[in-house]
Amino acid sequence: MQDIILIAAAAENDALGQDNDLLWHLPDDFKRFKRLTLGYKIIMGRKTFESFPKPLPKRIHIVITRDRNYSPKFPDCIVVHSLKEALNHVDKGETTYIIGGGEIYQLALEIANKIELTRIHHEFEADTFFPRIDETQWKLVASEYHAKDDRHAYDFTYLSYEKK
Repeated sequence: MQDIILIAAAAENDALGQDNDLLWHLPDDFKRFKRLTLGYKIIMGRKTFESFPKPLPKRIHIVITRDRNYSPKFPDCIVVHSLKEALNHVDKGETTYIIGGGEIYQLALEIANKIELTRIHHEFEADTFFPRIDETQWKLVASEYHAKDDRHAYDFTYLSYEKK
């Protein structure tokens, strides 16, 4: 079975970011993101891709953009123009992560079968948001709380969902 997994960190008000940047710094969440996505294809929107200083190592980047003339600053990625086209680059049975941004998450919510969400227990002003998780369609299968500490300014919880 093919796993299409949305992976994100979102605040209590579903805030993801502002001005194409994250609103928090959670080192343990970065480590978890790396551990989960390493070696897999990652699908993202152009703005998310351009927010990286360089491509993430040991992952195949599939970038969705409406711009038919888009030429990424880093050549080692696949450029497509729709989520459907992005999924054409994923082999049957292959795990793929959708990593943002807000518009791509919304498009992928219908076809995804898992969500790995880090819920930051704070609300932020933002211009990009994660879609609401409909509890009638998604089942919480794992939850792991982390209290704020000297490296993490906010409490957060890892939440794993599967489609019902």
